[in-house]
Amino acid sequence: MQDAFGIPQSLLVLGGSSEIALAIARRLVAHRTRTVLLAGRPSPRLDAAAAELRGLGADARTVAFDAEDTDSHEELLGKLFADGDIDMVLLAFGVLGDPEHDEERPQSAVRVARTNYTGALSAGLVCGQALRRQGHGTLAVLSSFAAVRARRGNFVYGSSKAGLDAFAQGLGDALYGTGARVMVVRPGFVRTRMTSGLTEAPLATDPDTVAAAVEHGLRRRRETVWVPGGLRLVAAALRLLPRPLFRRLTL
Repeated sequence: MQDAFGIPQSLLVLGGSSEIALAIARRLVAHRTRTVLLAGRPSPRLDAAAAELRGLGADARTVAFDAEDTDSHEELLGKLFADGDIDMVLLAFGVLGDPEHDEERPQSAVRVARTNYTGALSAGLVCGQALRRQGHGTLAVLSSFAAVRARRGNFVYGSSKAGLDAFAQGLGDALYGTGARVMVVRPGFVRTRMTSGLTEAPLATDPDTVAAAVEHGLRRRRETVWVPGGLRLVAAALRLLPRPLFRRLTL
């Protein structure tokens, strides 16, 4: 169960080798989270993340999970929930893709959509149903500022995140009143390995700042978390910007 301050005792991370996910897990472990399941493709990085969390005092282990293998999600995730209640699921997997490559090679774009949207929809529905049966728990979905309005610079990625964001909001509405809930996290440009070498956008942030915002959102039972908070106003302005002007932006 979550404590009186909204911090989960148990955490399942889908996308366990993500830098942002690991920063969130570290912060929650520092505030009474005791059990962490890191689900992702087996790799030295995933093993190192679990070892780090064990060093901080958590009971952490890895689970083989492939976001694209949607046929396996129901059985795999069902077994994890059958082992005991999970207070929080962090859906943190995703790929950025290569904008120019994705536009020219549709199958490359399909992989972005399959991971960021189809895989997330599959895993999110399975976890949402499990949380509903428990009668408690939070599904935190790592969306993106890019979901606000798909931009010319990377519209394949932006459209996949827009789909994920809309799905997460709808699932949150479906779970309302059941004891389970969804929190949508929308960070802007985050300095990670995935964004290394890219031109840094305004209001850029880092994984630890995202982690602090997620913790604050849990404590306040937020439905939406913007990181940094000022992005909410930028998003409102972008939604209203006429399309001829919007397409000229280099964000």
